[in-house]
Amino acid sequence: MHRRRTLLRSFFSYYQPQMHLFVADTICAVVMAAIDLAFPQILRWLTAGLFTEGHDAIMGALLYLAIGIVCMYAIRYGCRYFVGAWGHIMGARMESAMREDLFDQYERFSFSYFDRHNTGDLMSRVVSDLFDISEAAHHGPESIIVCGIEVVGSFILLALINWKLTLVLAIITAVLVVYNARVNRRMKAVFTENRVRISQVNSQLEDSLAGARVVKSFANEDVEKRKFAHSNDAYLDSKARMYMAMGNYQATIAGLTGALYTVVLVMGGWLIADGQMQAVDLSTYALYISLFTTPIETILNFTEMFQKAAAGFRRFDEILATKPDVLDRPGARPLEVSEGAVSYHDVHFSYDGTKDVVCGLDLDIRPGETIALVGPSGGGKTTTCSLLPRFYDVASGSITIDGRDVRDVTQHSLHEAIGLVQQEVYLFGGTIGENIAYGRPEATPDEVVAAAKAANIHDFVMTLPDGYDTEVGERGSHLSGGQKQRVAIARVFLKDPRILILDEATSALDNESEHAVQESLKRLAHGRTTLIIAHRLSTIKDADEIVTMERGRISERGTHDELLERGGTYARYYRMQFEGKWA
Repeated sequence: MHRRRTLLRSFFSYYQPQMHLFVADTICAVVMAAIDLAFPQILRWLTAGLFTEGHDAIMGALLYLAIGIVCMYAIRYGCRYFVGAWGHIMGARMESAMREDLFDQYERFSFSYFDRHNTGDLMSRVVSDLFDISEAAHHGPESIIVCGIEVVGSFILLALINWKLTLVLAIITAVLVVYNARVNRRMKAVFTENRVRISQVNSQLEDSLAGARVVKSFANEDVEKRKFAHSNDAYLDSKARMYMAMGNYQATIAGLTGALYTVVLVMGGWLIADGQMQAVDLSTYALYISLFTTPIETILNFTEMFQKAAAGFRRFDEILATKPDVLDRPGARPLEVSEGAVSYHDVHFSYDGTKDVVCGLDLDIRPGETIALVGPSGGGKTTTCSLLPRFYDVASGSITIDGRDVRDVTQHSLHEAIGLVQQEVYLFGGTIGENIAYGRPEATPDEVVAAAKAANIHDFVMTLPDGYDTEVGERGSHLSGGQKQRVAIARVFLKDPRILILDEATSALDNESEHAVQESLKRLAHGRTTLIIAHRLSTIKDADEIVTMERGRISERGTHDELLERGGTYARYYRMQFEGKWA
């Protein structure tokens, strides 16, 4: 119950900024309901009064009657427009606010959250779930208010016409409500499952499209078709169960409504025959029956929309209620890098909470020094670098920059102080200039060009017909690996960080591209405290110090010549790569 109240408070909080529209929408809905209730009663009054007074009286009043009815329905037209247009705009604004909140929450999460969750599922929560919530946010209050007024108002008027017939009506309606409540509980699980299934379809689609090149290279289109068909069929089965439940529900509702009309007709005829009711009253009663049953059916059928929205909002709130793994500490202050000294003190870290990937790491890096990390895959090199900008938090120990624990400074300032160039470069959809400017969005065009020149990419850009306005394609598909790397390096040049992390930045390049990128990286690393991860040992020979990591620990450290002299792991790696190639 507490959880339900919390969800309701969270949901209704999104009405607050749109309260003016909500109030206006409610007023229009009430006016529409009042007009709908008034017409049968006006007809009854006219049938029992004016229309019995003769030709002259009727003809004299018809003009005024027509004007009154036209004005009444003109008002209803305006209200209907407002509800249909601005009511939906209110729902769309609420959806937009929820989408922003959800995206902002995604941006707060650390890498570990995205390691555990599929991108397709996260996208489904932003798109599909929020659309259903938006529809319910608009139609829910409108349906409840309009239908509630029509049901209560028509019931009172029906009781005033004939209470005996209305008592039978109330009994059948009670059966409808009880049945709806029971079915509603059963359908909750069906709609929740449906949300999960469509997320799985989105996840499979995103996975297959993102890996399209791998699929083609292995000629595995049929494999992907089978995988997608499996998730798509699961969604179809879920939706079939949902529609079967809805079909049974709606058929039962229609049957009970039919029973209601049958009872009114039979019992009304008996009351007229017994002299307890006038024929004109039964005609009016029949008009109000429609006003009574239609909104009830609307509310009952709203169950589908409500259940979809409820399932979607639970998934939405589940994300917002998730506490990010990495947060700024209370009182965290911006980091001001004075020198750029980096120290790891007895650092331990585990991805799963059981097996340490980094075990008791101690590493001091002097300001402006270049340290290279080498060793076998899984040795903890990339994890060590990821802990510095707090992409993950250490389990124990500490990491400091100029003596300040990275957990005591704001994440924003920490990330501003550190530049990262990775093996797999991600370029955003847009132009080359826009991707370089991502390093500092407020940079001028001249500064973007200067960064491109420093990264050895300017000359290439100028050979393109559109220069810096050239589109890079999805994830930089229009550029080669070396070109993408130099755009990424230009991005970091523009950012101008004091500390640099180079994670396998040249390992996937051909020799020519590697040479061009290596020149750019040397220029970038000059004067900055730099951590380099490299498997190509030729790229780190000139590092101030080389650290070999194995099983999350430092097994040896020293200069290139010192480590060769020791004949340890580094020397063995070196011989494997360059035996016979270097003196």
